[in-house]
Amino acid sequence: MTAPVVLLERPAEGVALIRINRPDARNALNMEVRKLLAQHLTELADDAATRCIVLTGNDKSFAAGADIKEMAGAGPIEMIQRGTHKLWRMIAACPKPVIAAINGFALGGGCELAMTCDIIIAGESARFGQPEVKIGIIPGGGGTQRLTRAVGKYKAMKICLTGELFSAREAFDMGLVSELVPDAEVEKRAVGMAQQIAALAPLAVQQIKEVLLAGQDASLDAALRLETKAIQVLFASQDQKEGMAAFIEKRKPKFQGK
Repeated sequence: MTAPVVLLERPAEGVALIRINRPDARNALNMEVRKLLAQHLTELADDAATRCIVLTGNDKSFAAGADIKEMAGAGPIEMIQRGTHKLWRMIAACPKPVIAAINGFALGGGCELAMTCDIIIAGESARFGQPEVKIGIIPGGGGTQRLTRAVGKYKAMKICLTGELFSAREAFDMGLVSELVPDAEVEKRAVGMAQQIAALAPLAVQQIKEVLLAGQDASLDAALRLETKAIQVLFASQDQKEGMAAFIEKRKPKFQGK
């Protein structure tokens, strides 16, 4: 594998796996990697054969932050022209569930990348952090905002203001990590969970993601209205009829995303 981002063969039916592959740079996120991630996720969003996506790195690093050498000499106009914020939005906008499978370091932009995903599976020795303050900047890929929504103001303030790293166990305990597993089982568990999700009704899965994300920034009343409309719309789907018929007939449903 020589490309910095590689879309691997499907590890299971309905599942695609994207691997960041810059081992010499601890999978640092340069512009090429960011663009390829956005490209792959955009393409997979329109691929009917893909129902769930796994995003991973290697056993040493998920992604150890932005590529500092690439940005050290940049000015504000150049940073605007790079449009990094647009790429982050493209990555986060994938309508299909994305599972981050994390071994090693998930720091700075790597931690932010993980937080654009919907589920985070971490190895027991993984390390997280937002150390940007140590090099004179702030988290710029959603770190100050997504982290606060995930773990609360006081934990987020400590993490961002000190720049200290924290363990996967700490991340799990504060609600940043969905599941903690032995290091050697991270990718296998993530693929297994993706396969489990891919076997379910695709329209319902996508509606769950959409409503959950939209509702977290709305009032409870508005969010409940979104949920109500979503479930009502799903009663127009073939998958709803198939799923309930299969339940009544005590058989496995065959969902088609229709």
